[in-house]
Amino acid sequence: MKETNSSVLESAILKKFSNLTLDHADDSDYMTQIRRQAFEAFKSGGLPRRTEEKWKNSKFDQVLENQMEFLTEKPEYNTEVSEIFHCSIHGFTTQVEAFLNGWYYTPNKNPLKVHDNGLIIGSIRAAQHQYPELFNLHFGKIAQHNQHGFSVVNMGLFQDGLFIYVPDGVFVEESIQLIKMVNAAKKLMINTRNLVILGKNSRLSLMHCDDSVNHQSSLINTVSEIFVGENATLDLYKLQNINDVTCLINSTSVWQSRNSRVKVNVITLNGGTIRNELNVDLQGEGAEADLNGIYLMDKKQQVDNQVFVNHAVPHCNSSELFKGILDEESTAIFNGYIHVNKDAQKTNAFQRNNNILMTPDAKVDTMPFLEIYADDVKCSHGATIGQLDNEAMFYLRQRGINEKDARLLLMYAFAAEVTDKIDITPLRVNIEDMVKKRLRGELSICEKCVLHCSTPDIPLEFEIDLSKI
Repeated sequence: MKETNSSVLESAILKKFSNLTLDHADDSDYMTQIRRQAFEAFKSGGLPRRTEEKWKNSKFDQVLENQMEFLTEKPEYNTEVSEIFHCSIHGFTTQVEAFLNGWYYTPNKNPLKVHDNGLIIGSIRAAQHQYPELFNLHFGKIAQHNQHGFSVVNMGLFQDGLFIYVPDGVFVEESIQLIKMVNAAKKLMINTRNLVILGKNSRLSLMHCDDSVNHQSSLINTVSEIFVGENATLDLYKLQNINDVTCLINSTSVWQSRNSRVKVNVITLNGGTIRNELNVDLQGEGAEADLNGIYLMDKKQQVDNQVFVNHAVPHCNSSELFKGILDEESTAIFNGYIHVNKDAQKTNAFQRNNNILMTPDAKVDTMPFLEIYADDVKCSHGATIGQLDNEAMFYLRQRGINEKDARLLLMYAFAAEVTDKIDITPLRVNIEDMVKKRLRGELSICEKCVLHCSTPDIPLEFEIDLSKI
């Protein structure tokens, strides 16, 4: 990419890269080298365009001519998180780790906490100095798939992020909730980086929530690298409820060791333009990955789910279930790619993407794909795009349910196959309530938290046997 041909955003990024030494003077030598390598990669490649296969239907090219600003220095925070953020779910408590405009929110607190059981959690900028052996071992090593201009920018310009280390044999009893809030009067490009490391025989439940506090547009570019050790278990919940003018790129890469178990639930309720990249490397025999997602879009919103699963070794299992409901002029993209290496015998890999279009103007591009080089495997993929079932509508109308409520029931039953996979009962109940409100058109971005409306004043109950729908 030549600077003379660059877009407005690319020019701003190049200018930001030129100040790397000044903006990141506290970096380690290892991190300084990585940032410089990212600078060189960006100068030659730039940001992705629609001419690239995986971006041909994406709306992210619309932000290339936007003038974005970067927050170089961490603001001073004097207010406790509880005073600006409130999340109350009956019977479910979390350890909240908050970020505001891309910076770790720790007024009057240590940016890195070490618990009695050895759990380390806090700012990734602090972790690179205090725990260089852990940081250098994993940082930049896991997110190897689907590299593009935005991921290169993230590598070079990330300002902060969450660091979690779970030692061998430690079960983290309380779920950790990562809250990323955006509240600024100007357009921001926010680059954050997360690194999560699970030791052998450990367990962690992590909620990753993206929330808009106001209606200003921004570009949020997040990369998460997760290492799951031998016989470790990770439950990852990603909840997205951002405003209609914000663009979100959320790239998560997971490396799974022998006999590890990972379950991912991606719940997309609102957002102008969202791209979820989920890359899972099954590198140890006996590893299992259960990947699920539900997206409910309307207006001119777009969600793009890019899922890549690499079966590198034998005796691994993976399953994917992504379902979407598209209303008005919204669009969705699903690109599911399963790769089975020649040595990965006894692989079980299943993939399904189902979509309902509520209007003629809604659109879905779904591309399930299998690439198999082993011969002793069980693999399948499928995709559907359709409307609500007329026979099911007739069944409900015959029982005295009006057309509006019948449509709502069918949509909820369609989404319930994904929400039922949430193992934490209080969280599942609250997310189900949010889905119901979203389907009724009553849920917009919350003022405080992506789960702020989890206890509606009037519970939404459906008195019908959904198994018959």
